Amino acid sequence: MKNDVVPVDIRGILPAPTGCAIFVGNDEKVFVIQVENNMGMVISMFLRDAPKERPLTHDLIALIFEGFGITIERVVITELRNSTYFARLILKQENELGKKIVEVDARPSDCLALATARKRPIYVARRLFDQVEDMSEMLAKMNENNDDTEST
Repeated sequence: MKNDVVPVDIRGILPAPTGCAIFVGNDEKVFVIQVENNMGMVISMFLRDAPKERPLTHDLIALIFEGFGITIERVVITELRNSTYFARLILKQENELGKKIVEVDARPSDCLALATARKRPIYVARRLFDQVEDMSEMLAKMNENNDDTEST
């Protein structure tokens, strides 16, 4: 798996005309996944460990997994097809009967939310990482502009 995937983190979340831009990457490259505005807010809450009055949907899913002895092992953003990203949620269930690994097709936004909520690793398929446009400079400029705006 080590050569097939690249470890990444969420490097930034910024409002965009059609929702939120989630900047995902590492020191080598950063790329953008567009998500709905509410998903951007949820992922941001999980990143900040913001307190919530009631469990959000992704909290509920994680609690159900926990109740059945299932852990989120990792998420992998796997491909880009027709301007849509695809991802896999890798789950592990271990009990007296043995260990079972299950891969579930899921939206990258849901995978990012669950991984962030449970502090689990995020990966990108190497072939996808190699093909996406590097947005590191754009993120740096946007962060500079935000810093300038906040300090005035």
